[in-house]
Amino acid sequence: MVIGYGIINLRLENSSSLKEKRSILNKILKRTQNEFNVSIAQIGELNSHKFAEIGFACVGNDSRYINGKVDHLLKFIDNMRVAEILNSKIEIMVISGFPETTFNNEGKYGGF
Repeated sequence: MVIGYGIINLRLENSSSLKEKRSILNKILKRTQNEFNVSIAQIGELNSHKFAEIGFACVGNDSRYINGKVDHLLKFIDNMRVAEILNSKIEIMVISGFPETTFNNEGKYGGF
C-alpha cells in the first residue's frame, strides 16, 4: 500500500473576507476532490482571510502512480489561478503487508 499525503500553503490575494476565502477554498477543494479522488480539507490558517493551509491524502498500490497523482494535483491547483501556492510539503509512504502470522480460523464453534 502506498500513501501520498501533503500540506499546501496558499495565499488568497483576491480575498477580502473570511466569506470570500471560504468560497475560493470550496472551489479548490471540490474541484480537486472530484478530479483526483483524494481526501482534502482546510487544516490551518483558519482565521486569516489572505492565507490558507490545506491537507490532502490519497492511497494506491504503485508509488510511481501516487507520486504522479500528487504532482498533477499540485499543478492542477496552481493552474486554477485562484490562489498562489506559497510552499508545499509532500510525503510518499510505502507500507508493506503485515508480518507473517498464523491466524486461527476455527471460529467460535470449530473449523469451517
